[in-house]
Amino acid sequence: MLITTRTPPIFWVSLPFYHNDPNPRVISVECQNGFLLSKPSSTTRPYPCHLFRSRRANARSLSLTGTSIYEVMDVNTKICKLCEVGDLRNAVQLLCRSQKSELETKTYCSVLQLCAELKSLEDGKIVHSIICANGLKVVGVLGSKLVFMYVSCGALRDGRRVFDKVLNDKVFLWNFMINEYAKIGDSGEGIYLFRKMKDAGIEANSFTFSCVLKCFAALGNVEGGAQVHGYLWRLGFGSYNSVANSLIALYFKCGRVESAESLFDELSDKDVISWNSMISGYASNGLATKALQFFKEMMWSGIDVDLATIVNVLVACASIGTLSLGRSLHAYAIKAGFDREIMFNNILLDMYSKCGDLDSAIRVFGKMGKRSVVSWTSMIAGYVREGLSDGAIRLFSEMERNGVSPDHFTITSVLHACACNGSLDSGRGVHTYIKEKKMDLSLFVSNALMDMYAKCGSMEEAHSVFSQTPLKDIVSWNTMIGGYSKNSLPNEALILFAEMQQVIKSNSITIASVLPACASLAALERGQEIHGHIMRNGYSSDQYVTNALVDMYVKCGVLVLARSLFDMIPSKDLISWTVMIAGYGMHSFGSEAVATFNEMRNAGVEPDEVSFISILYACSHSGLLDEGWGFFNIMREECNIEPKLEHYACMVDLLARTGNLLKAYRFIETMPIEPDATIWGSLLCGCRIHHDVKLAEKVAERVFELEPENTGYYVLLANIYAEAEKWEEVKKLRERIGHRGLKKNPGCSWIEIKGKVNIFVAGDSSHPQAKKIESLLKRFRTEMREEGYFPKTRYALINADDMEKEMALCGHSEKLAMAFGILSLPPGKTVRVTKNLRVCGDCHEMAKFMSKSASREIVLRDSNRFHHFKDGYCSCRGFW
Repeated sequence: MLITTRTPPIFWVSLPFYHNDPNPRVISVECQNGFLLSKPSSTTRPYPCHLFRSRRANARSLSLTGTSIYEVMDVNTKICKLCEVGDLRNAVQLLCRSQKSELETKTYCSVLQLCAELKSLEDGKIVHSIICANGLKVVGVLGSKLVFMYVSCGALRDGRRVFDKVLNDKVFLWNFMINEYAKIGDSGEGIYLFRKMKDAGIEANSFTFSCVLKCFAALGNVEGGAQVHGYLWRLGFGSYNSVANSLIALYFKCGRVESAESLFDELSDKDVISWNSMISGYASNGLATKALQFFKEMMWSGIDVDLATIVNVLVACASIGTLSLGRSLHAYAIKAGFDREIMFNNILLDMYSKCGDLDSAIRVFGKMGKRSVVSWTSMIAGYVREGLSDGAIRLFSEMERNGVSPDHFTITSVLHACACNGSLDSGRGVHTYIKEKKMDLSLFVSNALMDMYAKCGSMEEAHSVFSQTPLKDIVSWNTMIGGYSKNSLPNEALILFAEMQQVIKSNSITIASVLPACASLAALERGQEIHGHIMRNGYSSDQYVTNALVDMYVKCGVLVLARSLFDMIPSKDLISWTVMIAGYGMHSFGSEAVATFNEMRNAGVEPDEVSFISILYACSHSGLLDEGWGFFNIMREECNIEPKLEHYACMVDLLARTGNLLKAYRFIETMPIEPDATIWGSLLCGCRIHHDVKLAEKVAERVFELEPENTGYYVLLANIYAEAEKWEEVKKLRERIGHRGLKKNPGCSWIEIKGKVNIFVAGDSSHPQAKKIESLLKRFRTEMREEGYFPKTRYALINADDMEKEMALCGHSEKLAMAFGILSLPPGKTVRVTKNLRVCGDCHEMAKFMSKSASREIVLRDSNRFHHFKDGYCSCRGFW
């Protein structure tokens, strides 16, 4: 009732409450003539709209119901007042109870506006249902408000349905919809709306063009963007800064740097966004140095920098490692107060880690009050970049403990960390987490999982992920093919490559991944087929492909063609030179390797650790002692490269092969780093070449201590004993191997004929042409005796009569493969055989004779090197 006193008048009205509201309240809200006080009433009926779920945005809540309300104000004013104070719950409640005739359009609009502001989609749908139930036409302002409500609440599809039904000629609503599609990444639909708007005759404004140009930029559609550029220029919007800035961003996004520069130069009134667009564009197009220069020009022009400027410049600093400028910007940002912005700190973390200053990144991370998933991911990536994979994995665990949910970028970063240090168990743990969170549905994550398993050597698990990935892209196939090649599974790589060609087109990375498989198998015909594929698809200009192709021909024994391709490379990088140097070394052309190494240095290409391993290897396999020592000294003194185990192994091998066994032994003892089995094994090989049994026994014990399970060294010592005819020692060694439960790897050789790889195992007589092969070998053996050649039976490693030894030697796999090649290949065709073990001395002698007797060039690649047999001579000259 109305009370008249000195104080402002007060009105009591009853409030509707839910039945389950445990805390009814009395709330006052000031109105025009005084105060409205509300109190609970047990007689009020409950809220009739059962779907109602509201939010209270304001601490105060006003609710006026009952007949007495009309004593103060009408229902429209009341609802609008409720909306003004943010009481959506009671505004919608009152709207539900009001009569159609009482409500005005502006009332509906007020409630819809509040629904949009509070992101209350459910309340908005209730209002929409009331509008429909009351038979109102959704046109004009009401239609616009409905669209705005739905889109603001994240229901773009519902908003679009309303939008399509509204005959709207308001440009702001079209702009709003186009911009929303650009925000969610559906740029194609944004462009479609722009064209529809144009066809409807609705006049675009500068904001329209800014929005649609973002869509063209996101799609990388430079042609469409250029057409819009011409259209807006004719309409006179070319001088608008917002439009010009969007055009600059478009052209940079599409790689049209010169077009962006021209637009910037033509701008009469360049604002900070214009400058930022240029700096960002240069940085994203690999022109970071130019971006930094532009930043200096911006400073000289007196333009005040903002947070976006600093962020863009830091990105440029990160890409080229300009740490000093990055630190200066950090100091400036602290003074300007930007260091409180999480986006700035995230970019700062990235800059410091990419510039190699992980300690500074850690300090920034430690001082951050709030850390997002981007912050954690930047730090994890920083640890991986510095080779601290264990730290990255620990940080991932800490991130989980802090309740921060990793995104796909975090997962791929930590998987990369597991891959880098071969942490298979940690990688499996991450995989379990991925499956629990259903993140394996992402192709991005699946590819990272394949890569992790492949680099950790578990191709079975990699293939499991691959087979369970429904939609594979080129990265998936390349990861698997490359994984098989690197894990010594060349057949699987070639099979998968063949499958891939039926499904998806290969790219240059595919070719660079599959060529090593051909090289590993010495599958020349397959390699030549892929070479043809390279020529047809224009991959010859790709440096990685060309280098892999040269390497393939080198390892398939076609050194002349490898050199021809090498000479055709217009700009040779370090890998190109190293592949060629290593190729000459493998084929015993030490002098050519030395000449190529010197040619590389004269071309201004400085050697690295791998280059020196290649040249030292070439010197050792050609007996170039003085040259080898010279390169070893150049590496240490001129190139400041500290020798590693591989370099020392090459030097020991060089000394041992040239007969300097005691020097090699002393060299090992004076090494600054602990020698491994490979180094002692190199000396053991030298003992075999020069028949030093006493030193061999001493060296062998060192080798057996370091690698007791490696049967290759036991076999090597057995060879030394057999050549010295110490059969009792051979027997003891066999017993030692037997007691340890060790098994010698079986000798295996293969030869490719008409695209098919034919495999031969020692003593195997199951081949379809076994009888012809045996007959041919007997004929060669007879001819050898007639010319005074006798089987080197000491290589049989058995204490038996000469006949038994000869029979054992005849079954060696390389002899079988060479004989099959002579039988199967046309006259004059080179016979190319590959063996998984080192060729034995008897097979070496036999190959020399076969090349002379059959007038065939035979190229035999064993586990150590290449042997080119021609006219009774071998390229190795006894050094193997």
